[in-house]
Amino acid sequence: MAEANISVTESQFRCPICLDILKDPVSIPCGHTYCMACMTCYWDQTDLGHYSCPQCREEFIPRPMLRRNTVLQEVVDKLKLNELATAPELYLGGVGDVPCDFCPVQNKLKALKSCLVCLASFCELHILPHRDVGTLRRHKLVAAVESLAERLCPQHRLGLEHGGGEGGDAVEWSGDCMLCESDQEELHSIDEQRARKQVIIIIHGTYIALFKDAYSSLW
Repeated sequence: MAEANISVTESQFRCPICLDILKDPVSIPCGHTYCMACMTCYWDQTDLGHYSCPQCREEFIPRPMLRRNTVLQEVVDKLKLNELATAPELYLGGVGDVPCDFCPVQNKLKALKSCLVCLASFCELHILPHRDVGTLRRHKLVAAVESLAERLCPQHRLGLEHGGGEGGDAVEWSGDCMLCESDQEELHSIDEQRARKQVIIIIHGTYIALFKDAYSSLW
């Protein structure tokens, strides 16, 4: 019997959550496959008792146990080896470019955006979840910034895992705090919205007064 020639592409083995090649692939009951870490994190952030597939939205009760798909892992490992052997090396575009924090070390791509919530920079591929996933869409994105964590004031750095608290190795502040600037922009936007609402209230009140005057003059 002739052996079937099955063609596969790299895109078939990308995790729909992180968009990277599957790492420790797990298949959930509906048949869709994800990285174990991605699926665990996704379900950890959902409401207790409601566990669904990010793609088809099928719900599972109770929470399914995730088991590593060893056969698929072997296929992914071979795909990675073939990719390293045939793909051209990828480098940053030039001096001063900000590297993506989620690209493999040997294939760093230029970051397009930095997230002030994640405190990380993302290339064109890895920024996609911030545009597609509801919770991530609310994150504040700015033009890519190098050493983002170093551009925070001491107050905002306290929240970092290895931030400059007492007894720690504090990083010298190199400029205006990105989070403070973001907070000021949000406050400014809120003030503008309040001012617009106040103007609308005043105009509305003026129209009512004019209408009452015009109506009373008829009698």
